[in-house]
Amino acid sequence: MHSNSATSEATTGAATRTVTGLRATATGAITAIDSHAHVFRRGLPLAPVRRHAPDYDALLADYLALLDAHAVSHAVLVQPSFLGTDNRFLLDALRVCPQRLRGVAMVEPTAGEDELALLAEAGVCGIRLNLVGLPIPDFARAEWQGLFARVRALDWHVELHRESRDLASAAEPVLDAGCKLVVDHFGRPEVAQGAGDEGFDWLLRASISGRVWVKLAAAYRSWPEERGTAAREAAQALLQAFGAGRLVWGSDWPNTQHQEVADYASTHAALADWVPDAAERQRILVDTPSRLFHFI
Repeated sequence: MHSNSATSEATTGAATRTVTGLRATATGAITAIDSHAHVFRRGLPLAPVRRHAPDYDALLADYLALLDAHAVSHAVLVQPSFLGTDNRFLLDALRVCPQRLRGVAMVEPTAGEDELALLAEAGVCGIRLNLVGLPIPDFARAEWQGLFARVRALDWHVELHRESRDLASAAEPVLDAGCKLVVDHFGRPEVAQGAGDEGFDWLLRASISGRVWVKLAAAYRSWPEERGTAAREAAQALLQAFGAGRLVWGSDWPNTQHQEVADYASTHAALADWVPDAAERQRILVDTPSRLFHFI
């Protein structure tokens, strides 16, 4: 993977030019937080191990326009898996709107305090473990335990993306290390398992820890054909187990590999279907993510 320290002056300049010159939207009160979106452009250095690489751009200016159009005041940008641990483009975007945006970076397990401090200064508030299609690391190793200790000291969270069947194996070492855990995309339930999905059942039980949050995002990644009923039932099960104080919503923009079935408008509207109660939606959109992602 590309190291955050292995920079190329030419690439850095190109990444910066795509975001400089934008005027950060003035934001006061938090009206809603999109907890999961990505920005990138073609031509950036790619991670040597990746599942895909988009052939289009997802630029900050376009994303900010979508936020404005849907009255979403703040957002969390998540490092795309195909860019690996080269977080430069992400950091450039965060610096354009330091009050409006927070970030979740991908780092090597050897990332030290100085590197994490630089990320924190730019607005990063967590690290991402995107383990879809990859072996689960040996989190008992000293370098991982050291990283988790540094993450915990910063009051960051660890964001985990993994199919439900492996959630327990991947998540329990993070929790054992004392870190806050944010589970991506409903926990990626298995379509074929339905209500009998043991991994999703584990996730529901994990709510008792008080250190697990779940993103209501990207339902189409688990239910590509029929999202309505299945996603609503999963959201209601998560709401019952976690309460609105442990759930956040994300658009997953630009909906990579699923652009034909999702866009910002549809993902924004989905939350009202999943969580009909306005007071609970308020907590999911504002109160919970404000604290979790260090907006307040």
